[in-house]
Amino acid sequence: MCGIAGFAGNGDRTTLEKMAGTLARRGPDDHGVYHDGHVGLTNTRLSVIDLSPLGHQPMENDSGDVIVVFNGEIYNFKELRAELEKTGRYRFRSHSDTEVLLHLYEEYGEDSFKQLRGMFAIALYDRRRAKLLLVRDHLGKKPLYWGIFQGTLVFGSELKALMCHPLWRGHLDRQALNLYLVFESVPTPWSMFEGVRKVPPASFLVFKNGAVDKIVEFWRPTPQAQTEIDFESAKTRLDTALTRSVGARLVADVPVGVFLSGGLDSSTVAYYAKLQGPVNTFSIGFDEASFDETKEATAVARFLGTDHASEVFSVRKCAQTIPEVADYLDEPNADPSILPTYLLSAFTRKTVTVALGGDGADELFAGYPTFRAESFHRFYSMIPKILRTAIIEPLIRRMPASHSYMSLDFRLKKFLDGSDSPDRYRHQHWMGAFRDDERAAVLTDEYLVESPSPYAPIDTYWETPGGDFSRRLLFTYLRTYLMDQVMTKVDRASMANSLEARSPFLDVGVVDLALGLPYEFKYRKFTDKRILRSLMRGKLPPSVTERKKKGFGVPLGRWLQRELKPLCEELLSASNIGRSRIFNYAYVERLKQQHFSSSHDHRKKLWTLMVFMLWHERWCAK
Repeated sequence: MCGIAGFAGNGDRTTLEKMAGTLARRGPDDHGVYHDGHVGLTNTRLSVIDLSPLGHQPMENDSGDVIVVFNGEIYNFKELRAELEKTGRYRFRSHSDTEVLLHLYEEYGEDSFKQLRGMFAIALYDRRRAKLLLVRDHLGKKPLYWGIFQGTLVFGSELKALMCHPLWRGHLDRQALNLYLVFESVPTPWSMFEGVRKVPPASFLVFKNGAVDKIVEFWRPTPQAQTEIDFESAKTRLDTALTRSVGARLVADVPVGVFLSGGLDSSTVAYYAKLQGPVNTFSIGFDEASFDETKEATAVARFLGTDHASEVFSVRKCAQTIPEVADYLDEPNADPSILPTYLLSAFTRKTVTVALGGDGADELFAGYPTFRAESFHRFYSMIPKILRTAIIEPLIRRMPASHSYMSLDFRLKKFLDGSDSPDRYRHQHWMGAFRDDERAAVLTDEYLVESPSPYAPIDTYWETPGGDFSRRLLFTYLRTYLMDQVMTKVDRASMANSLEARSPFLDVGVVDLALGLPYEFKYRKFTDKRILRSLMRGKLPPSVTERKKKGFGVPLGRWLQRELKPLCEELLSASNIGRSRIFNYAYVERLKQQHFSSSHDHRKKLWTLMVFMLWHERWCAK
C-alpha cells in the first residue's frame, strides 16, 4: 500500500517532494521521485510485497520508456508474471507486483488493466508515446484525484498532495457541496474543489498533448441475473469464491490479521482465513454498552480458535479523536463510524501491517435495514393515502425523540422521509441527512444548486447494469454509498495509521457472482443476506448467523447533547456560520436547539454540517 502523486506539465522535484510529504502516513517505509523535465511521479511506500529495495518506486522498465507508481495490491500478480515469463521477453529483478504491472503494460498496452485483480490506483508514464495514464480499480477502493491547472495535469492519492503544486487553485465546488448534503460524502467523479475530479472506478484516463485524450471503462459487472442456478449450487460457488478471495488477500511478506466485530461479515472473513492457517483477529470496544461488541467478537474468536486481541476505549477517547481525524480528511465524509474505525486501525497496526475486513457484503447481499424498509414500503404504499397522511404520519412525527443508537422513532421518521420518493431515490432519502426541502433551507441562495440534479450519481449508475429494480439498486449502492462513503472512510482511517485494509467480498469474482444471483437468494421475507447466512450456518455460531445487523456505529445523538455539545456549538456558532456565508444560521440554530432539547433527532444533519465546517476551516478558510 502506498501513496502516489505527480504531474504532467509544469513542476519540479521540490514540488514532488512536498507532495510525497503529505502522503507519508500512507507509505512510511520508502519514497521516491522521478522527473524528466515534463512529467513528475512520486510514491510513498508501505512495504507489503517484496520488502527489498528492488520494490522501490517509481519503477522503470529496462529501456526507461515506461515508468510507474502504484498504490494497492494486485492479487493475481503471480499468475500474470508466469504468463509473461513464458514469452521469454521479460527479465524480472524483483518479486513485486509493481514490476508485473510494468511488463504487463509492455505486452498488452491499455488492454493490460482489464487483466488485473486487486485494489489499485496507478500512474503510468509511457514516454515513447508521450502519454500519462491514471488507472483506478474495479470497485474504486483506492482513491485517485486529478485536476488540470493552466494546462498542467496534477494528480494524487489524496487532495492534500494536489494542494502542494504551485498552480493549485482550490475553490469550493457548489455542486459538490449540494451532493455532500444529500450523500454525506462527495460522490465520484466530483470532489469538493472546483476543477478537481476522481478517476471513475474500473477506468483509466489518458492525458496526452496537454489534454485528457479519453477516459475508458475496462470492466462492468455481469449484465443479467443468472436465473438457471439453484440455491445450493449458488452456495457452493460462493464458498469457492470466498475461499479463493480470502486466500489471495492473505498473501503478504508482512504480518496479516482480520478485523473482527462479531457480526456475520467479518466473522465470515475470519472463518475463511482460519481455514488456511493461524490467524490474528482484532476488535475494539467502548465503555458504553450500546455500541460495544467486544463480547461478541471474543466469542467468535474463541469459536474459530483465532489469536484474538481487543481493547476497550472510553467514549471520551473516541470523541477526542475527532480533531485528529478531521485534520487528516481533506474531503468531508460524514460517516461517524470513521472514529471507531480509526481507533481500530491504530490498535491493529501495533501487531500487523495488513488487515482483512468484511466491507461490501451488505451491498452485495442486501444487508442494510433499508432493504427491509423497502419490503415494508410495498405494504405501506397499499394503505390509502388519506389514512397515511391524516393518521399514521402525524403519529410518527409526534413520537418523542430518543437518541439511542438506531432507535424506533429515528427509523420510522427516516422511513417517512423516503416513503413518497421516486423508486430510484428512496434509499438515498432513507440513508442521507438532508431532504431537498431541508437542503434548500440550510443553504444560502448563493450556494444552493438544483441543476444538474443532486441525484445525478444515482441516475448515472441506475442505467448502467440493466436488469430489474433490485439489481439496479444493489449496483447503485456499490457505486455510491460503498465506494464514496464506506471505502473512503476505511481507506483514510487505515492509511492514517499506515495499515493496509483488504476487502475479500470486493474481489471481482465474488462481485460478479453475487450481482448475478437472483435477488431472492439475497433477500426474502425480511431475511437479509440469505445466501451468506445459509452458507455460514454450522461454520459460525447461531448467534452470528441469525444476528441482525448492528453496524460499527456510535451513539451520536446522545453525544451531541453531552460530550460533543461544546464542539457542535463552536463549529456551528453564529460567527463561524456567518464567516462562511454558506449556511443559513437561523435554520442551523433551530436544528441545534431542537436536538439539544430532545424535541427532534437531528443527529445526521448536525454531524454532516459539523464535519463540513471542520473541513472548511482546515482546507478553505485560509
